[in-house]
Amino acid sequence: MNNDARAAILAISLVIPISILILWYSENNNVTGFSEKRQFKVLASFYPLYEFTKIIGGEKIDVSIIIPPGIEPHDWEPTIQDLQKMQNSDMVVINGAGLEPWTTKLVSANPDILIVDTSNGIPLLEKNKQIFNNQIQNDPHVWLDPILAKKQIQNIANGLINIDPQNTDYYQENAERYNAKLNLLDNKIRNELSICMKKDFLAFHDAFSYFAREYSLNQNTIIGINPSEEPTAVTLQQIIQKARNLDLHIIFTEEAVNPRISEVVANEIGGKVLTLSPIEIYEKNSDYIKRMEKNLSNLKEELCS
Repeated sequence: MNNDARAAILAISLVIPISILILWYSENNNVTGFSEKRQFKVLASFYPLYEFTKIIGGEKIDVSIIIPPGIEPHDWEPTIQDLQKMQNSDMVVINGAGLEPWTTKLVSANPDILIVDTSNGIPLLEKNKQIFNNQIQNDPHVWLDPILAKKQIQNIANGLINIDPQNTDYYQENAERYNAKLNLLDNKIRNELSICMKKDFLAFHDAFSYFAREYSLNQNTIIGINPSEEPTAVTLQQIIQKARNLDLHIIFTEEAVNPRISEVVANEIGGKVLTLSPIEIYEKNSDYIKRMEKNLSNLKEELCS
């Protein structure tokens, strides 16, 4: 064998192992890269929790809303397909405090599923026993108090850290950044309501107890904790008289309900109807903070008049 042949064989024997090594390294890197880019599937029960979760999870998660847009979360029940979708997720985020009783079905079907109850650690308000057939129920509307919403944010961050600990700093920083915005919202509400002389307002349904407690207001309502209720004629007359006694001029309604009942009360007292949003459903081109600021603006029309 001449020298040229020997050199060629030597070159081939060196190139082939190196090529195999490069190919292996490249494939290994691609697998690693895919693993790093994997988004965790997260489901949030309804709109505000979806927004909170999306902000905290960012690019690390793929988040969807469980309850369809425009549907009242108080009345919704999951289908078998909905339950299957939840079982296939990495994490389910709920409000808790009794708003999603259907979670018992989910746990029965899959005891190992991670459910983040965002009301965990929040002191809950109890509602009148007589309204609920002698059963104590908690008021679930904690998200309408920005201070309590901060606790919900942290509970969501903790859940994401649980399923994805390698990105702990990412989730925690996102949570702290958003909670700083909630602090600004809280300060805005306190400062602007501090100049108002009145404390009473008339909401459509009993959604603003936590908000009222936080800002030293008195919530009065047309109906109870479930917005699908209908007041009786006697109850409606009592509400009209109360509105007169309290010298109210604004009767509040909500986006997802027929304003007819609020309009009846407003007409009787010579007032007008505005929206006080419980922020339970999605609204295009808006977000939680913008809607809370709109609520503040509408409240001031009553409280500062």
